[in-house]
Amino acid sequence: VKIFAPSIEQRDVVNHLKGSPTDEKRNVLVESARLARGNIQDLAELEASEFDAVIFPGGFGVAKNLCSWAVDGKNCTVNEHVRSTLQAFHSAKKPIGLCCISPVLAAKVFPGCEVTVGQDKNVDGRFPDAETASAIAELGCKHICKNVNESHVDKANKIVTTCAFMCKAPLHEIFDGIGTMVQEVLKLA
Repeated sequence: VKIFAPSIEQRDVVNHLKGSPTDEKRNVLVESARLARGNIQDLAELEASEFDAVIFPGGFGVAKNLCSWAVDGKNCTVNEHVRSTLQAFHSAKKPIGLCCISPVLAAKVFPGCEVTVGQDKNVDGRFPDAETASAIAELGCKHICKNVNESHVDKANKIVTTCAFMCKAPLHEIFDGIGTMVQEVLKLA
């Protein structure tokens, strides 16, 4: 297992104590290394032939830095290294795991694929970003409604997705969904 991140400037830096942007500039790879305690490499160095699978986490880092979904929605662009990594694993018929907002990466790169970001309606206020499912469908992909503790396997494309924090749920339910995603990726590897 290795961790990778692109060596690019972050779209913005947020002071999470105040919940507001700062004027700071930070590098995604450097920040990722801080979180991973230094054991990380530049995404540009990743060779799909050296790995059995790839998993992308989600969150604002994906929506702001790995692509421009947070700003441009379905008209977003995907970072060139992210796109080429996804394409390399897909071409090699190796599994791809995506959670939270990161299934939109597959929707942009692999038209016609099947993914989940949870539900397509804001069920009981638990899915405040349910419109993401409609945007995925508008990109020509099939959104599969799943609960937070589940994942979806697109067997034809070897893409496994789960909604994670796209659902307002207890952490143990999010953990369970991510766990099923990882287990399904490993089964396909």
